[in-house]
Amino acid sequence: MAEVSPITQQIGKETHDTGSTASVDFSLEEVEDCLVYNRHGAVVPFQKLYQDRKSIIIFNFLCYSSKEYVEDLCKIPRETLQEANINLVVIGQSAPQHIEPFCSLTGYPYEIYVDPERCLYQKLGMKRGAKFTPSGHISPHVKSGLFTGQIKSIWRAMTSPAFDFQGDLNQQGGAMIIGPGSNVHFFHCDMNHLDHMPINWLLQLAGVQQALDFSHKHKIIHV
Repeated sequence: MAEVSPITQQIGKETHDTGSTASVDFSLEEVEDCLVYNRHGAVVPFQKLYQDRKSIIIFNFLCYSSKEYVEDLCKIPRETLQEANINLVVIGQSAPQHIEPFCSLTGYPYEIYVDPERCLYQKLGMKRGAKFTPSGHISPHVKSGLFTGQIKSIWRAMTSPAFDFQGDLNQQGGAMIIGPGSNVHFFHCDMNHLDHMPINWLLQLAGVQQALDFSHKHKIIHV
């Protein structure tokens, strides 16, 4: 196994243009053997997702804002990822049986796994509980207002076969660009459910030069 560094760099939204960074401490060795589940319930070690090529990995809760974010991830052309040799992966925190309905709902065509015990979330230091600030950034991929979105999430939970919220309501997600091998290029922890990294930023950081147009989407103004 290749030697890995326990330090990665987090680039926040407010520092993206300046290139300044803040240190985030975690050991990749502690998470590479964590198991995630695919849609068939088969287990896959985390390191397999980035071992052979660079991967953009999104950690999310299957709530309304995450659903809307994934709907925009679906708009990334497959050839764009193939030309850049990038793997796109979503890791939720629900049970495996929720993957197929979520993909059917969003149209998500790429790799997706779940971490129902939140092993990765906890060891990577993903935040639990939301923190909002007056000047906080809002993901350009959020289309629903806070109240409307919460109603949608509750309705989805009520109409699901298992009647559950498909994860811990207080668990926030994040984004990582990693690989091939144990090379961590970028890591971001969401502060709240509106704090997803803009998709074009992630693509640019991963080496994709052409930006996608999400301008026809409307983002929330008040929360």
